[in-house]
Amino acid sequence: MPPSPWSRCLEIERDFMDYGKLYSDDVWAFVPSPVRAIFKNYDFSKIISFAGGYPSSDTFRTDDIILAAEEAFRLYGPGILQYGATEGLMLLREAISERYGVPVNNVGITTSSQQGIDLCARIFVNPADAVFVNRPTFLGAIQSFRSYRADIRGVKASPDASGAEGAEAVAGAYSAAIAAARNEGLVPKFIYLIPDFNNPTGETLSLEAREAVIDVARRESLMIVEDSPYRELRFSGSDVPSMYSLAPDCVLHLGSFSKILAPGFRLGWVFGPREVLDRLTACKQSADLCPPMLDQHIAAILLKSGRLHDNLRWTVSLYRRKRDFMLAMLERHMPSGVNWTRPEGGLFVFLTLPEHIDTVALYDSALSAGVAYVSGAFFHPDGGGRNTMRLNYSFMDMDRIEEGISVLAGIIRAHINAAR
Repeated sequence: MPPSPWSRCLEIERDFMDYGKLYSDDVWAFVPSPVRAIFKNYDFSKIISFAGGYPSSDTFRTDDIILAAEEAFRLYGPGILQYGATEGLMLLREAISERYGVPVNNVGITTSSQQGIDLCARIFVNPADAVFVNRPTFLGAIQSFRSYRADIRGVKASPDASGAEGAEAVAGAYSAAIAAARNEGLVPKFIYLIPDFNNPTGETLSLEAREAVIDVARRESLMIVEDSPYRELRFSGSDVPSMYSLAPDCVLHLGSFSKILAPGFRLGWVFGPREVLDRLTACKQSADLCPPMLDQHIAAILLKSGRLHDNLRWTVSLYRRKRDFMLAMLERHMPSGVNWTRPEGGLFVFLTLPEHIDTVALYDSALSAGVAYVSGAFFHPDGGGRNTMRLNYSFMDMDRIEEGISVLAGIIRAHINAAR
């Protein structure tokens, strides 16, 4: 078995003796993703994987995609294989505008929502500028912000804060973090959040908490980057307004087709103030010139025909059953002292183990037994969360979910007992 990816990804040594003069100073900020390292080195047909945020391949409606591609060629000809506008195909921008009720001039297309995150960092961040994230947060965002040498400040604020007292606590946590950064001579730039079914925790930010963060951002003259790839995957509970709908003047909203259509399309979108989108577009031209035209035509046709919406309803039903099943298996198998979130949507459950259990060190034991997960430590920009782990329920079939949870629970129980 190859060496654990955790050991390779926790620290990247700078080899100045051989190659230090060849690379830029910034190259050392590009740290490989431990999640991608997992998938690079293992045959997951032989592993029960709770690791990646992969959608189920059962949700990929290939017949609809083929029909949409044929329709695109019939209607628009070989031009759909040509270069296109950097801000995206107008047909797709109009379809997104109609679906989400956002003016088309405030809609741009990205080559995945990960690109949207990276573009936000490129246009806002100078080295050592402060970026504020909810702790824990998406590993891909941490990687992107670090690559531009941002000072990432994790803020721990209750996602389910309610009432005036809860809103005040959330506002206080962000205000204190911003004030601390200013006192250290840093320039605060933006707040990054995944308010709907956060990756990794699966938690949803309450309306009061959203409004509190918006109030802080306006008072401090900061932008909010609202990363929202899971928003349409709600299984239970009540919908909460997007932060962009509450504050279009200071929010950049990032969406994605990866979880609602297929990740292979590498398409996302951004809503935001026109002047900010202009800067994003100019920046994007140096990255990829334009999003893929064929993919955009297919996505636009699936959106306008209603076929994407119909399949999304089926996807939500499937993921609801998988979430319920994983929660039931956790209740059945996990030992006392292990707690977990109960998400209302999205793809993830987040486990918290007793303080003395290190999920980074535990990983090799789990993988040797045929189960993969992601340690929560990689979602904490300050290095905390080593007693936590993220589990994905969308990817595996339910019989393998049961087997994997049973195996993982046995390993955790053995480590808890050994420490007593």
